[in-house]
Amino acid sequence: MNAYVFPGQGAQFSGMGKELYDTNEKAKALFEKANEILGFRIIDVMFSGSDEELKQTKVTQPAIFIHSVVMAMVSDNFKPDMVAGHSLGEFSALVANKSLSFEDGLRLVSKRALAMQKACELTPSTMAAVLGLDDAKVEEVCASVTGEVVVPANYNCPGQLVISGSVKGIEIACEKMKEAGAKRALVLPVGGAFHSPLMEPARQELAAAIEATHFSQPICPVYQNVTTKGSVNIDEIKKNLISQLTAPVKWTQSVQNMVADGAINFIECGPGKVLQGLVKKISPEVSAGSL
Repeated sequence: MNAYVFPGQGAQFSGMGKELYDTNEKAKALFEKANEILGFRIIDVMFSGSDEELKQTKVTQPAIFIHSVVMAMVSDNFKPDMVAGHSLGEFSALVANKSLSFEDGLRLVSKRALAMQKACELTPSTMAAVLGLDDAKVEEVCASVTGEVVVPANYNCPGQLVISGSVKGIEIACEKMKEAGAKRALVLPVGGAFHSPLMEPARQELAAAIEATHFSQPICPVYQNVTTKGSVNIDEIKKNLISQLTAPVKWTQSVQNMVADGAINFIECGPGKVLQGLVKKISPEVSAGSL
């Protein structure tokens, strides 16, 4: 069975999508539609913007979504038995399995990016990558930091877990992680605590937008970050999508469940190759590549 997976923030690069735009008429039309919906020429930034310009939240999230979804929509080989996305990538996955239209998906992603940006400005917060500790130990250390927000945020693969919280909380946690035997505990260059309780204002804003958006019956199950299980139930999908902003991304567990349900071929759809690398670490027995 074919599992298509869609990357999240961090996969962007200058020039992303340009070849598709130049060589495929359907892709070109979708890119132009995206410019129209967003009210600015995002493709100019995607094709020739600097790294700094691409890092702007209002650009990063829609850019990765657009590139990922257009790749899937114009591919003759796109035949998913199941889909999943890492954080932001879950929105791309939901367009790919026809739960959301391209237009509605892009509007939600744009709203999500701006809501997250606003939430980041309310509290000084950040994230850190913890390498070489098992998940249970990382969870234990996070719970031991009192008086500050510190939570597991991204279960990327065994031995790689990203934590999220207040700047002070993350600093304390990183020291404790090293004392507990972590190979590395590295503060990441992000301006916010994604997938933590500090994203609650953004969750509320996005919840209203998701509730007001039309979702269709999907063509295949989506394995969502919050529950890690496949679903084709629209109410369930919406509920999980709303919870996602303040809940951890359980990528390790999602991939394990997809494999248990028959996935033998993982295809990454979008910029970069991060997810196929994680899939190989989680389940070395399956094949993983790019669309």
